[in-house]
Amino acid sequence: MPLLEVKNLRTWFPVTGGVLRRHIDDVKAVDDVSFTIEPGTTVGLVGESGSGKSTIGKTILKLVTATSGQILFDGRDILPMSESEFRPLRREIQMIFQDPFGSLNPRHTIFQIVGEALEIHFPTMKGGERRDRVTELMKQVGLKPEMMERYPHEFSGGQRQRIGIARALAVKPKFIVCDEPVSALDVSVQAQIVNLLQDLQAELGLTYLFIAHDLAVVEHVSDHVLVMYRGQIVESASADAIYADPQHDYTKRLLAAVPKFA
Repeated sequence: MPLLEVKNLRTWFPVTGGVLRRHIDDVKAVDDVSFTIEPGTTVGLVGESGSGKSTIGKTILKLVTATSGQILFDGRDILPMSESEFRPLRREIQMIFQDPFGSLNPRHTIFQIVGEALEIHFPTMKGGERRDRVTELMKQVGLKPEMMERYPHEFSGGQRQRIGIARALAVKPKFIVCDEPVSALDVSVQAQIVNLLQDLQAELGLTYLFIAHDLAVVEHVSDHVLVMYRGQIVESASADAIYADPQHDYTKRLLAAVPKFA
């Protein structure tokens, strides 16, 4: 059974106008999208800015409200769930954000940032156990444990993204939405973060939805690729097939935009 199954998902945002702010139209950010993700695999979701790909990620995490459709996680439809019903599943579904600095509280130490999820989801965990877990996570993402007493501004962009990854891993999730996790980083650092994500997947058996606009990055991480254009999936194929023989004109244009190096 797929770990995640999205069926006929629509996420529309109403447009209002006039003095009475009446509903006059909808922005169809996601419009009748369906796909599945098998356990332990990576599905790449690519498209230009505004195509709706990040909205899909946020809808899966119930950060925005779906208009219609189904999202089945481990066979359970999460869309009708109340926040209290969904809360236990938040341990299993986590997100790595695009902006590693903007997603970290500048007033908190790294220990507080990474340990916060442990406080929320494991309230009976003792302080010493929490510190041991954060120490383990720091090592797992390639940072020194003594760095946990520092603040986000004391780290480079790549290090901050490693902290974001540690935070996502803290509660031992099954599934992670990676929302453009390397687009804000230098090219050399991008490769390090991509390699880290792949190593963690192999070690922990993680499943990823990897959202990006860069097909060159997606090629290296994905088992299957979905190409999104104006709120819809216009092409779906294995990573090898997408790059060897793209079928849709939009996919061909995205591939043509990938820089070629001699």
